[in-house]
Amino acid sequence: MQRLVIGEVLKPQGIRGELKIKTFTDAPEDVKAFKTVYIDDVAYKILSFRVGNDGAAYVGLRGIPDRNAAEFFRGKKLEGERDDAPPLEEGQYYIIDVLGCSCETESGEILGTVVDISNLSSDIYTIEKAGKKILFPAVKGVVKKVDIQNKKLIVDKTVFDEIAVL
Repeated sequence: MQRLVIGEVLKPQGIRGELKIKTFTDAPEDVKAFKTVYIDDVAYKILSFRVGNDGAAYVGLRGIPDRNAAEFFRGKKLEGERDDAPPLEEGQYYIIDVLGCSCETESGEILGTVVDISNLSSDIYTIEKAGKKILFPAVKGVVKKVDIQNKKLIVDKTVFDEIAVL
């Protein structure tokens, strides 16, 4: 089974072992869809889940009974089974599916390979070619087409050249 990174533990919350997490899902509530989450390849059942006023998710996991135990999870990634993930709408993709895609212009010029995606106000893609890294926002007008089956990301060369950062 394939796992998706769905969040990162920010810190313990309270005295009962709850974890504050930054979610990497479209909506924090999507984390509830996962039957089991994994931290360092250890499975944990979700006992409680809520979204705070700050937009962060707060999760209670079986096997993490108190704040002292929760402290060891700070900075760790939460993973979930791909099969448990909520269905995607048209035009949505998992980060894991875009990583490794060839970034090309509409005319077929290869600009590099997608090596990283950072989630800010918009996704920032990092491509690499010959040891050189280029960052650009994955926004409408820049990314023309995402072809997961053929592992290709097609970008508008003129817009790309104007906004890409080395």
